[in-house]
Amino acid sequence: MACLTPQGVKEVFRLQKPEGLRHLRALLNWEAFDEVRDARRSILLDLLYESIVFAVGKGFAWVKVVQVAKFTEELLQEAKGCSITEAITILGHKLRDYQDQFNPTNLLALCDYFHNTFICHHKLYQYVLCQDQEVSLTLTPLEVCTPPQPLPLAQGRDRDVWQFEQQVAELTTAEVQKRTNVLLLKEALYLEQEHMLQKTFRDVSVQQGQVLTREELEDLISKAIHIQIECLKELLQYEIQITFDILDLKLQKKILNLNAPTPFPPSVTKQPGQVESVKGRKATKEKKAPK
Repeated sequence: MACLTPQGVKEVFRLQKPEGLRHLRALLNWEAFDEVRDARRSILLDLLYESIVFAVGKGFAWVKVVQVAKFTEELLQEAKGCSITEAITILGHKLRDYQDQFNPTNLLALCDYFHNTFICHHKLYQYVLCQDQEVSLTLTPLEVCTPPQPLPLAQGRDRDVWQFEQQVAELTTAEVQKRTNVLLLKEALYLEQEHMLQKTFRDVSVQQGQVLTREELEDLISKAIHIQIECLKELLQYEIQITFDILDLKLQKKILNLNAPTPFPPSVTKQPGQVESVKGRKATKEKKAPK
């Protein structure tokens, strides 16, 4: 701890913790290290930093703060690999060794601090300080997408108005989709009808040749008419259902328009009737005025 000075610990304390830790590491002449892979050195540095913060918070003089950091380093080194009973004994001996360095009040505060931190978590410190840790890291690149630039507040809309417009747009889109479905069904039924008629005519020509009797011709015409009627029936049923659906969508839009929210801020423009009423009142006052 010869590299630590009162001015140095003062600078460490005045910095925010991340910068303070880096400055403390530089004062200790430690090389830069990975805090995740080298957890032992990271914890040791953190313990020294916290002891400095503790000492300053308790009103220790800056010279004594350096002594507290030295006390911390020596205690961690001497208690390494010891049982909790041995660690308590070592702490007692260290306090006696430093009784000339601190007054009784500071010495008692130092004793309480290490009892509530190092002794109470002795097994955890021993696990970290005495065993090499094998760290397995999996790095996954993560792309962070920033939110889009918001529009100016002048272009903002009231939430209720925006929700109303979204609902109207959804109903309008649904209505357009249903009309489109009718057109698609018409096209599909037309192609199916054409295919069925061609199949019927082809079967007849293959079985009977080119000459058809009156009964065969009537049967062929009957089948063709039946095919057309079935396709038309299916189309009419679908169009009726779609018509009811579209009417229901129009009704929903009508109800929405009746309950449309008032824009905020409300419009302050005067209606034509209001303007005429104001003009009429002014004209009446002018007639009544004495000449």
